[in-house]
Order: sequence, then C-alpha cells, then structure tokens
Amino acid sequence: MAFDPASALQVIKARDAYRRRCIVESPQDVRVVIDGRPRVNFCSNDYLGLASHPAVREAFRRGVDRWGVGSGASHLVCGHTAAHHALEEELAEFTGRPRALLFSTGYMANLGVVSALVGRGDTVFEDRLNHASLLDGGLLSGARFQRYRHADARALEAALVESRAETRLVVTDGVFSMDGDLAPLPELARVARDGGAWLMVDDAHGLAVLGAEGRGTPEHFGLDATEVPVLVGTLGKALGTFGAFVAGSEALIDYLIQRARTYVYTTALPPAVAEATRVSLRVVREEPERRARLHCNVRRFRAGAASLGFELGDLPGPIQPLVIGANADALEASRRLGERGFLVSAIRPPTVPAGTARLRITLSAAHSDEQIDGLLEALAEAAPREA
Repeated sequence: MAFDPASALQVIKARDAYRRRCIVESPQDVRVVIDGRPRVNFCSNDYLGLASHPAVREAFRRGVDRWGVGSGASHLVCGHTAAHHALEEELAEFTGRPRALLFSTGYMANLGVVSALVGRGDTVFEDRLNHASLLDGGLLSGARFQRYRHADARALEAALVESRAETRLVVTDGVFSMDGDLAPLPELARVARDGGAWLMVDDAHGLAVLGAEGRGTPEHFGLDATEVPVLVGTLGKALGTFGAFVAGSEALIDYLIQRARTYVYTTALPPAVAEATRVSLRVVREEPERRARLHCNVRRFRAGAASLGFELGDLPGPIQPLVIGANADALEASRRLGERGFLVSAIRPPTVPAGTARLRITLSAAHSDEQIDGLLEALAEAAPREA
C-alpha cells in the first residue's frame, strides 16, 4: 500500500503533536507582531539582541552593495569571497583555534563533520539528548552508532572501554537546546582522551553566551583546543545572523574542505551575511555588558519562577524550560500565554521525550525587567506547577 500522508497527519493530530507555523509580521526582536497582534517574544534564540542591531543591519546593507545578494556557487568553485575568508579567520581567533570553516547551516555543519570523521568500521558515541542534527550525522555516517545516558561520563567511559573500533568520535552538545543544561565537558574530555577518542562539541547555544569573554562552553569550563579538538558553532543564535562553522586544527579544517560533503556540494552562504556576522562578532567582543545583562535577566526569571513554585534545574544559560508533561497541557499553557501577549512555544515529542512536553522559555539581553515580571505573572495563571 502506498504511503497516505492524510492518514499519517490524522495520527499526529490525535496525539496533540501537530505543528503549526506562526507568521511573524515584524523584524526579529523581543517584541514581534503575529497575526496583527503584538507579542513579547520569549522563544527566540537571539540571546544578545543582535538580529536587529543597527550596526549589524548596516553591515548587511553594505555587504549587499559590495557583494550582491547570492554567492553564486560553492566555496570550492567561485563562491568563497574575501568576506567569507575574513570571517573564518576572525571566528578561529575568537574561539582560540588555528582555523575555522563556514557552513550554510548548523544542521549541515554537524552532518558534514560527523560523516567526514567516521564511517564504516568506526564508532560514534553520542549523548541521548543531542540535537537531531548530531544524531542524524551519527546515523548517516555509516559508523557504529552508540548513545550513552544523558550527561553521564561514566556510561561513556564504559562504552569506550568495550569498543574495539580504531577510530572513535564522542559527540555532544555544549548546552542542550531543549533542557538548557550543560554537558560535563571536563569529564567528557578526560574520558575521550583516555579512551583514544576525538571529542566534538556543538556549542550552538553556548557561543557568545557563556565564558568570561563569551567564547562558549569550553571557556566556561576552562578547556582549550587540545581538550575540545572539534568545535561547532552557529551564527543564527547569539550572533543574530545565519550559518555555522567548525573550528579546529589546520589539518582538521583542510581535511573537512576535502571530505565534508555538506561543505563541498552546496552553495556558500551570501557574503553579505558574512559581513554582518563580522560586525556581530565585534559587538560581542566590544559590548560585554550585553552578556552581563542577559545573565542578570536569567537570574531574575529564575528567582521569580522559583518563588512561584516552578521546578528548574541548575541551568546557567538563557534556556529555561518548564516541563508540563502532556502535549495538550503544554499547548493550552502556550495558548493562554499568547492571550496575555507572550510568545512561548510548546515543545512536544519527538523533539523531546514522550511525557515531557514543555514551555521552552528563552531570555534575551534585550528583555526588560517589566517584560520578565509580566511573563512570570502570566505563568502563574497559565502554567501548571508540579504537585
């Protein structure tokens, strides 16, 4: 029998797992307009408020004036401009690595890096709660795919001891995108080193947010390029633009240029985006008060949520999820918040495990005290607390 998408959709809807897109009618900011109604946005990954920063927008306009709109081809044909090259050099310096390599998206970076580093006969070890792009990269690589218990370095160590693969790759998020917790990178780095494995960290939600200078989760833990040899970061979250990169040794980057299929066989991101990102990166370095304000906002929200009886783990970053449980209950809480003028998405399986549907609340440096307090007041009425 042929696949019937209409019937499959009915099953999804019956599980309260059907996803609908909202249409945003304004620039990305902490205030957005959806369906003609203004909302205070608490679900964006624009952690530092740079997506609409005047200097970043102006750099994008100048980039279009100089380079045009598209890049025209892949990096290896004629799409690698001086703007791309300069951004790669600046990202390498910022992350403390010899080189960096741009990818069109974070998803493509993770698929490309994992599949280039391991294949048949090798083994890739991944945290159970890794982002889908990391899991897909492991599954598609052709390597033996092993998942270890979330943030459990001992479980990883045991798996490495049992492995007979010559090439081993340990893959983890730095900050887990749906739970907001940090990977135990010092322990993972030690276990990977002792087990003869590479360690790859996707720091999409840590870059420009964590660490004394915003260099991400490795800096937060005091780890260098030797301990985290493969570092992936995205440009579309705290940096406010679009795209991704991997940073590492000269040999690693040169090898990925030759063998990462998602780099070789796709058009380069627009050079104007690279120009905008260069300015965004400069803002991160020159305005540490943005990062300080973000963490102040995180502390304010956490204190208010705790006073209301919400259970939050030890989450140092801007991702602060409230686990509701049932899909329908999470959807209803999101709807009630929307009626009060707040945009907070309900995250449901398969993005998160069954029975853990949640409100994924994200804070930004651009949020005001009044907006945070308003959200807390709305949550008190809209979201159920654990008994």
